[in-house]
Amino acid sequence: MKLEGSVVLVTGASGGIGKEFIQGLLAAGVAKIYAAARKVEALENLKAANPDKIVPIKLDVTNLAQVNEAAAQYHDVNVLINNAGITRDQGVISAPDIDGARQEMETNYFGTMAMCRAFAPVLKANGGGVIVNLISLLGKINLPFMGTYCASKAAELSLTQCVRAELAAQGTLVVGVMPGTVDTAFAKDYPPPKVAPAEVVRVALDAVINEVEDVYPGDQATYLSAELLRDPKGLEKQLAGMLPGILEQLKQQ
Repeated sequence: MKLEGSVVLVTGASGGIGKEFIQGLLAAGVAKIYAAARKVEALENLKAANPDKIVPIKLDVTNLAQVNEAAAQYHDVNVLINNAGITRDQGVISAPDIDGARQEMETNYFGTMAMCRAFAPVLKANGGGVIVNLISLLGKINLPFMGTYCASKAAELSLTQCVRAELAAQGTLVVGVMPGTVDTAFAKDYPPPKVAPAEVVRVALDAVINEVEDVYPGDQATYLSAELLRDPKGLEKQLAGMLPGILEQLKQQ
């Protein structure tokens, strides 16, 4: 798969990883980037610096009408990067209610599903193309102080596997990207190690070029994915100790 000359749509483009995706795609020589975000004004500087290649679009992936309208309007897309996501940083039992969990599922799972469904015919018409889903290693193992987020990412991982199977016949590559903690504003209070957003993007785009289906950017993701194969129950028990308050404990060490 050659990125050069491609037309790409990136959701969650105003965030730390989203902006790095735009820079990485520009460096790869793509023809056009539809930079999608809920607040397009956050993309004005990127548009100003690259007026011929970046098209900011207002898109909330939880709004099905907006998703379907985007697929109808931006019919030249051959690479879809599902980067939009949210977390409410809460456990399952300790959360005050299930509203946060519903919000995470609406964005991380149903939003990704809606984008895949809407753009699958677009990609097919353009020769197959690629879908990249920014998941998380936490889709494979639960970190209890943000347990509902992990559950939504587990659903997104399962969704990715299903979409990969269903779209294989039309020649669509589906890449799952599973980093550990990424060094963004969201994770500013988290302890190291953290992987740089630029490294996440580099690994993801290399996966597209080399047609690799699952990748684990960063040392943390590499280590934990290996531990999941070596001693999954041991890793589960280790992470089970990380309940609400663990970040405060780690800061004091």
